[in-house]
Amino acid sequence: MSAHLSYGRVNLNILREAARKELREFLDKCAGSKAIVWDEYLTGPFGLIAQYSLLKEHEVEKMFTLKGGRLPAADVKNIIFFVRPRLELMDIIAENISEKNGRPPQMLSPRDFHILFVPRRSMLCEQRLKEQGVLGSFINIDEYILDLIPYDGDLLSMESEGAFRECYLESDQTSLYHTAKGLMTLQALYGTIPQIFGKGECARHVANMMLRMKREFAGSQTQILPVFDSLLLLDRNIDLLTPLATQLTYEGLIDEVYGITNGYAKLPPEKFAAQKKQGEVGKDLPTEPKKMQLNSAEELYAEIRDKNFNAIGAALSKKAKIISAAFEERHNAKTVGEIKQFVSQLPHMQAARSSLANHTSIAELIKDITTSEAFFDNLTVEQEFMTGVDTDKVNTYIEDCIAQKDPLIKILRLVCMQSVCNNGLKQKILDYYKREILQTYGYEHMLTLNNLEKTGLLKPQTSTRNNYPTIRKTLKLWMEDANEQNPNDISYVYSGYAPLSIRLTQVLARPGWRSIEEVLKMLPGPHFEERQQLPAGLHKKRQQGENRTTLVFFLGGVTYAEVAALRFLSQMEDGGTEYIIATTKLINGTSWIKSLMDRPEAP
Repeated sequence: MSAHLSYGRVNLNILREAARKELREFLDKCAGSKAIVWDEYLTGPFGLIAQYSLLKEHEVEKMFTLKGGRLPAADVKNIIFFVRPRLELMDIIAENISEKNGRPPQMLSPRDFHILFVPRRSMLCEQRLKEQGVLGSFINIDEYILDLIPYDGDLLSMESEGAFRECYLESDQTSLYHTAKGLMTLQALYGTIPQIFGKGECARHVANMMLRMKREFAGSQTQILPVFDSLLLLDRNIDLLTPLATQLTYEGLIDEVYGITNGYAKLPPEKFAAQKKQGEVGKDLPTEPKKMQLNSAEELYAEIRDKNFNAIGAALSKKAKIISAAFEERHNAKTVGEIKQFVSQLPHMQAARSSLANHTSIAELIKDITTSEAFFDNLTVEQEFMTGVDTDKVNTYIEDCIAQKDPLIKILRLVCMQSVCNNGLKQKILDYYKREILQTYGYEHMLTLNNLEKTGLLKPQTSTRNNYPTIRKTLKLWMEDANEQNPNDISYVYSGYAPLSIRLTQVLARPGWRSIEEVLKMLPGPHFEERQQLPAGLHKKRQQGENRTTLVFFLGGVTYAEVAALRFLSQMEDGGTEYIIATTKLINGTSWIKSLMDRPEAP
């Protein structure tokens, strides 16, 4: 199940195993049969760490979703609540276990209640439970430190959905503290990271916290040869443009169209039902979405996920020919030995055929969208903004979309993109857009527009100088004639636009940030470099031709297209650096803008 985590340069299975060990230890503290009551948001991240089989081995007999009212019936000795430290969840727990609700008849035997906070215990939450009169009912109150979750062989995420909002809107640094803690856990398992580079206010905070934590635990340094050569901390707000753009890689488009959550996508079932049911007439088509796991454990997906969508058709047809040829081999199997060999390969071949059928169906679904006029028009406007065309006037396409009442998030992504590419909009233009949006979609969105302004996504132009063209030219953010089939530059992930965040990463590796001092000053927040002292005798001697390993941590979210661009850099022959990617959350433009949307509270 988790073998794909150990294929890469850094064996991320070590991190997963450490998390599983802690979970087992906690479950064993609660002797006897158990039922887990889940905060629903946690089930996805936990699924990446442990399957139900592991819980079952430790006497977990039932699982429920946390919701108001009485607890469902369960004849078990222990009830364990797995929750995030949120006050509203404490009120639901209190309602669940309050004697006032009376116990269901099946639960008359005394039970032990336990609470496990993920990722940290919270005094405020315990205080709330005390106010509700239920704190004394808990035998164990503990924390389960799930900071960085291995998503794939080169990808870690904290799955902290509110991190960008907290950092840039609410000035709440909790997620930064969790990041620093997560990085300390990583160093305990993989050795001290000798060099730390960073750009942005949040990056500076995280680095400071890490250095302080290291001083506090000076005596308990791990004697492990460092796996990582350097860490690069990047604030999301140094590059607000990239997540707003439509991702054009296969995986990026699956995320844009259907959303990928904890490594799974839910897809329309009709497309997949047809494969199995060709011979069956009159069968009802399934109505439940098809849930598909997407990671590098699947050979074909690992091969095509990071390609530009325009290269997917050719890749799938090439794969189909290879699979057909492999099945044809059966006619050449004459001797018993040859037949035996063919039969032994059959399960792998059948899995490959089924995988090909699935991805052909997904590609067809996405192609229906990418070949539509609406998609093309939207992309054209995005690319005009990125290349600096007419960013300083009201855009007629955006006006038309508002008049047709297109989805609000689509409008907000475009208006924010225009603002970012123009270093803010003239007050008159900004007011016009705001008025049109509020009159069409409702005045309750005033709060959302205010949030977008506070985070710098949609803002009035304060100076007449627009730095974006200088940044674009210096960092070569726009490449004409990007090669989508056989890329030679990271700009293929957006068919021409090279993500600013990844260009900074690329320049840092070679020739170094000194060469772009002027541009770095134009981007928000400080840039810095720190060195961490390694324990004596643990200096890494690099073999000739051996690549460096850099951990790039995106504070506030990263898109699948940026991940694809980093993977592309890792694979470049002369790159000299392999990248492992970590983030507070995997995002796309829609989920990102959604996290900043606000509705006024009902009176």
